[in-house]
Amino acid sequence: MKKSAKSKSTYEREMDNPKFRKLLEKEYSELVLSELILAMMADDKVSVRKLAKEIGVAPSVVQSVRSGQHSNMTLKTFIKLISALGGEVAVKRGAEYIPVKLAA
Repeated sequence: MKKSAKSKSTYEREMDNPKFRKLLEKEYSELVLSELILAMMADDKVSVRKLAKEIGVAPSVVQSVRSGQHSNMTLKTFIKLISALGGEVAVKRGAEYIPVKLAA
C-alpha cells in the first residue's frame, strides 16, 4: 500500500502564494506596531489626547496609529511618538544598533 503525501494546511497553501505572503507580512507588521504602541501607552497610563499634545499632532493621528489604520506616518512623527513613550528608535547594522534621534 502506497503512503499518501502529507496534505498541506490552509495556512501552508496560502503561504505558498507570494502575493498572499507579502500582504500578510505587511499587515502583521502594522498589527505588531499598533500593539506595541497600545502596550507602551497602557504601561505609561497616557491618553490619546495627552500623547498627541506632547508630540504635536491631532489626537486622530495617535488614534489611527493605535488602531493600525495610519500607515503613512513620517519618520519624524514616529520617532517623536516612540520617544514620548520612553522608547528609542534604532537602525541595526550587522550586530550594531545605531540610535536614531531628532535634532534638538
